[in-house]
Amino acid sequence: MAKHSIAWLPGDGVGNDVMECARMVLDALELDAEYIHGDIGWEFWKKEGNALPDRTLEMLKSTECALFGAITSKPRDEAAKELVPELQDKGYVYFSPIVQLRQQLKLHTNMRPCKAYPNNPLNYKEGIDLVIFRENTEGLYVGVEFHPMPREVIETLAKHQPKAKRFLDVPAEDIAMSSRIMTRNGCRNIVTQGFEFAKKFNRRSVTIVDKPNVLRETGGLMIRTARKVAESYPDIPMWETNIDAQAMWLLKNPMDYDVMVAENMFGDILSDLAAQLVGGLGFAASGNIGDEYAVFEPTHGSAPKYEGQYKVNPMAMLITTRMMLEWIDEQEKADRLEKGIEKTISEGKVRTYDMGGNNTSIDMAKAVIENLG
Repeated sequence: MAKHSIAWLPGDGVGNDVMECARMVLDALELDAEYIHGDIGWEFWKKEGNALPDRTLEMLKSTECALFGAITSKPRDEAAKELVPELQDKGYVYFSPIVQLRQQLKLHTNMRPCKAYPNNPLNYKEGIDLVIFRENTEGLYVGVEFHPMPREVIETLAKHQPKAKRFLDVPAEDIAMSSRIMTRNGCRNIVTQGFEFAKKFNRRSVTIVDKPNVLRETGGLMIRTARKVAESYPDIPMWETNIDAQAMWLLKNPMDYDVMVAENMFGDILSDLAAQLVGGLGFAASGNIGDEYAVFEPTHGSAPKYEGQYKVNPMAMLITTRMMLEWIDEQEKADRLEKGIEKTISEGKVRTYDMGGNNTSIDMAKAVIENLG
């Protein structure tokens, strides 16, 4: 019986290509694991009206964690048009499977390391090394949305919040609403995750990013909660910044920041900005982490036009794989993989098109294997 049981979720498009690279590296590291394939993605939405079939969710219960490739996602109306004829007009609504995984498995913490590996030609600056902690289950991405706007909802809002009264005379079809819902527990947890990481790895500071001067209630709850959490970590400075100013400062002075914490949408935007500082989405890894389970994924999309061409940079997937190895307590293998990634990038002998080269995804994976520590 294998030591580890890992759900294998390639998903769509180039997710299959980069997952093949991950498997090559894991096999080279001789990880003692069983990899269990799971159905997930656009084809299952079109054929079954569910991009995350119940059988896949059931399978996850028997595994330790999941490694996930990439997913195709489209707006509601476009998604509905791609259903097979027998499912058309049956009330099926597309919902992102990765968001479902985060919510159903209570993967409250999204961790995104953004490290400028030496000699990467895409680095904004050498030496950038920051980690973003994004609350994964609440905030603006919680999924509580309305369109058309139910009359009782707008009337209730107007009753409790005078600013909503001006929408009472607007036709229901002309109003759409997304709710930013945050809880004290959710804020406390994500801030604590950031501070614990900073404490464990001797990071210099924790920066809380929100917009409390405008989003007074939700942003205010985040900041007040963060200040309370910070009292338990007196040796770690905590900074507070507004998301708009933070975007500017991160570009101007990226070396000033270390651990950053934000709610769901702000964390999403901040993560992609930080990823571009260290090479773009080809280097953007992430872990969706809960108390008992975790799903690891690169943050690039499915890029269907490149599927099967092995053109995309697999480094995001390999860095993600390194994160998974750390989470399942295979630190020695994680360290070897990190050395392989760093040496391959530093040598510059093998590079994909985004890095100015003409090597394939498989070439990159082979180079990393040759350079394993």
